[in-house]
Amino acid sequence: MTHFKPETRPAMSVNLPSLKEVYKDYFLIGTALNAGQIDEKNPKEIQLVTEQFNAATPENIMKAEVIHPRWDQYDFTYADKLVEFGKKNKLAINAHTLIWHSQLPGFVRKIKSNDSLQLFFKNHIQTVAGRYRGKVQSWDVVNEALNEDGTLRKSIFLNRLGENYITEAFKLAQEASPETDLYYNDYNNEQPAKRAGCIAIIKKIQAAGVKIDGVGIQGHWHAGKIPLQHIEESILQYAALGIKVAITELDIEVLKRDFQGAEVSQQMKNDKGLNPYPNALPDSLQQKLASDYEALFKLFIKHKDKISRVTFWGVHDGQSWLNGWPVRGRTNYPLLFDRQYNPKPAFYKVIQANQ
Repeated sequence: MTHFKPETRPAMSVNLPSLKEVYKDYFLIGTALNAGQIDEKNPKEIQLVTEQFNAATPENIMKAEVIHPRWDQYDFTYADKLVEFGKKNKLAINAHTLIWHSQLPGFVRKIKSNDSLQLFFKNHIQTVAGRYRGKVQSWDVVNEALNEDGTLRKSIFLNRLGENYITEAFKLAQEASPETDLYYNDYNNEQPAKRAGCIAIIKKIQAAGVKIDGVGIQGHWHAGKIPLQHIEESILQYAALGIKVAITELDIEVLKRDFQGAEVSQQMKNDKGLNPYPNALPDSLQQKLASDYEALFKLFIKHKDKISRVTFWGVHDGQSWLNGWPVRGRTNYPLLFDRQYNPKPAFYKVIQANQ
């Protein structure tokens, strides 16, 4: 197969193979969508979404700071648009996320009373999950509640509501939207210590007689360092609990980073050497990225009976959050499509992985 450099690759072909068609008998293939894409501002992006994917997750518009900006005010504008976009284009919607310590509206941080925080917690879940009952396939109910060692993160919810808040969130979500699949979502939860903490959460929810349908492994990994053994062990151990496994925010970092994972509060000091490929990715790295994606998808295919969905965290490289984190203004290349919406070598390796 011919490998094109990003700046010389031909325009996107309407005859491209389709990820969703190639994997239709295995698992859903999803992407994260931003507000502009939900507004359908760019026809080329929308073409890519509708041709390649059959599932979508909102990148930011259903997080609490957007959808619930004030105590007595909700803004469902974009969430409603997303649901309609999904219906029109036959995309299964994974709603993201009900309870997360980050991207909270400012008023939540100012709540003094534990009873008032509990009321926010309950009203938020019941109102938001209830509004989309029967309209979304799944919810990431609780996001990133664990530390790297598997202990519970000392978030505002743990500190103020106690360690049962996770089970309570799932109970409230189940009551508000009983038909919807309910997931716990985290990064690095394929690593043994954090995996053990995640398994403990799942077992506690199940022991309480509360519904949990799946676990999301975010999949923010680094080129040349994909933890394939840990990923496989995690798929097997999570599935043994009787739940589904989703790969929920997949991208592969190709630039230098001093740590693993997706903790948004972590930053690296900007310096010129941290943005080495402002114009194009060297072919050697392009091939490494392709090889890593191929290995991942061969593993996913091996366990297709346990995996419900694989979602990329963005449609194309230009959209990726990794251009702005953990160093602002970098040019990153973590996805299957480049900034001109053209397929990269990694795309073809993913297509061929099931052959």
